[in-house]
Amino acid sequence: MAGKARINKILRYVIVLVGAWIMLYPILWMISSSLKPLNLIFKDLSLIPSQLTLDNYIKGWKGSGGTSFGRYYINSFVLVFFAMAGNALSCSLAAFAFARLRFKGKNILFGLMMVTLMIPLHVLVIPQYIMFTKLHWMNTILPIVVPKFFATDAFFIFLMVQFIRGIPRDLDEAATIDGCSVYMLFVKIIYPLMVPALVTTLIFTFMWTWNDFFTQMLYTSNADHFTVTLALRMFMDAEESATGSFFAMSSLSLIPIFLMFLFFQKYLVEGIATTGIK
Repeated sequence: MAGKARINKILRYVIVLVGAWIMLYPILWMISSSLKPLNLIFKDLSLIPSQLTLDNYIKGWKGSGGTSFGRYYINSFVLVFFAMAGNALSCSLAAFAFARLRFKGKNILFGLMMVTLMIPLHVLVIPQYIMFTKLHWMNTILPIVVPKFFATDAFFIFLMVQFIRGIPRDLDEAATIDGCSVYMLFVKIIYPLMVPALVTTLIFTFMWTWNDFFTQMLYTSNADHFTVTLALRMFMDAEESATGSFFAMSSLSLIPIFLMFLFFQKYLVEGIATTGIK
């Protein structure tokens, strides 16, 4: 029995390693290709470059169309910052209301909010586009950022509601006895305890906003306002000599997401595990 268990354990490890290699190989190949001269990218298929060069990174950082790639990085960080701030504030307030407050029609409104999770994004594109056009918000970050401050991401509201429901109501009663109003209860008691759920929301908002291409392409037309994802598309549309720069800038675009997950992995796992999603 011990030998059979050992064999099963080895097989599980082998399967996991093979799966990890399949998922990681494209990323490793991209990073390796970014360090190769242009004439060797598709000739030398090994992950260890026979010739190392940083020309792709130098050319790629200069950007295309006269705009530095650093500008695209700044645009992406500004967009991500406001999107994270909007979701952290508005979704937490909405979640607190659904989880702790009592008001007429709460269950109906919560059900309607959950129904919005099943509405495809593309169904809303045309009416939203028309609305933002009439507001003269086109070619700005407002169509992407402003809705975040109105709790439009039902997934994060649901996640926070589940987390708040796990906080004992005895804390609410003790705070109320000590003279806390509803607002102070949220600010002083509930919000500080929501750190795992908040960090989970921030990480997912960061990743989804950073990697978003469709909405950024839809509402942005000026190259000076492009984000990293749109800038990478410009490299794909450029001449063949930009292939190395495309791989180099694609590798750099992964760094913020990797660091975000690396430093906040503990809170991400804790936030998901304690919201009932498991």
